Amino acid sequence: MTDTVALVLAQPAGPANDPGGQGEDFGKSSPVGLVLLIVFAIAIVFLVRSMSKHVKKLPSTFDESKAAAAAPARVKRAEAKAAAEAEAAAAADEPDGEESAGSEDRAESGKSG
Repeated sequence: MTDTVALVLAQPAGPANDPGGQGEDFGKSSPVGLVLLIVFAIAIVFLVRSMSKHVKKLPSTFDESKAAAAAPARVKRAEAKAAAEAEAAAAADEPDGEESAGSEDRAESGKSG
């Protein structure tokens, strides 16, 4: 252990004007770095604005009954249209089923009569 300490103490000192590994460009920034920082700052501003717009659109609660009452008119129209289309499809399917059964009955009655 004392040999190691003696070797460390015995090393010659570096040049007198050596700033400790910091060259003449140490701590200086290039114009490219400044441009990057400005671009990042602008991107952050736009992201924060966009995020705040989306957060404002969120409901204060996520209760389904309150959300349905607070839904925009276009959402309500789309839901009403989808329900009407589903009813129309169901109504279109029912008469086809009844007519085919009725026509079979008529066909059978025509054969027997």
